[in-house]
Amino acid sequence: MRNYQARNFMRDAMQVGDGVLFYHSSCPAPGIAGLARVASPTRADPTQFDPASPYHDPRSPTDKPRWLLLDVQALRKTRLVSLADLRAVPELADMRALQRGNRLSITPVTAAEWERIQALI
Repeated sequence: MRNYQARNFMRDAMQVGDGVLFYHSSCPAPGIAGLARVASPTRADPTQFDPASPYHDPRSPTDKPRWLLLDVQALRKTRLVSLADLRAVPELADMRALQRGNRLSITPVTAAEWERIQALI
């Protein structure tokens, strides 16, 4: 992940055990395709320090890394819930992932949004 806002969500808001909506993007039918959980705390992404990696960031210091990652454990596949499906639910109108111009793959989901999406899958 090379986006500061998404990194900050991971670093500051995601905790081990939190639920994750596994979302397929950049594919013919994007949408929620499964459930997962955060399985580890954040840690430095080692690829930022590897000159051979396409994700190498020479400006990222090892003592204060810019880029983080965490482990996610898949729990189960779901039926595909498309953006259109989500937008059709009035209770999800304020969901951050559905706001215009939002292209982040990591965004917070409120408890009420989580519960409503559970009813869709």
